[in-house]
Amino acid sequence: MFDIGFSELLVIAVVALIVIGPERLPKVARTLGHLFGRMQRYVNDVKADISRELELDELKKMQSSMEDAARSFQSSVSKEVSETEREFNKLAEAAQPAPDPHPDETRATPEPAPQQRELALDTNQQAPAQKQV
Repeated sequence: MFDIGFSELLVIAVVALIVIGPERLPKVARTLGHLFGRMQRYVNDVKADISRELELDELKKMQSSMEDAARSFQSSVSKEVSETEREFNKLAEAAQPAPDPHPDETRATPEPAPQQRELALDTNQQAPAQKQV
């Protein structure tokens, strides 16, 4: 960030000691340390916010590209389905028998199903016994 060497820091410390004085120098150094820490936290927060915004922007771009791909896939599938449906309808129409040209003419009616015959066996009645003479 700043290109400050050790010798430059030593000169700043000596000037601060002369200007501020030995009594107030520790309090000023502590205050400068707190301010420097706050500044670093603020800079880190700004960096994190910027990186989050960049990631969010990338995610939005990715989402829009995925939505476009999904829409194109959906349209191609629906197009294929409608074409296939049309082909099946054509095949179904071709496979249907032709309508009767003379619907009023009488047709041979199919025979009704044979009626079931009931066989009743009366188990209570027995055949009369034959008499022997």
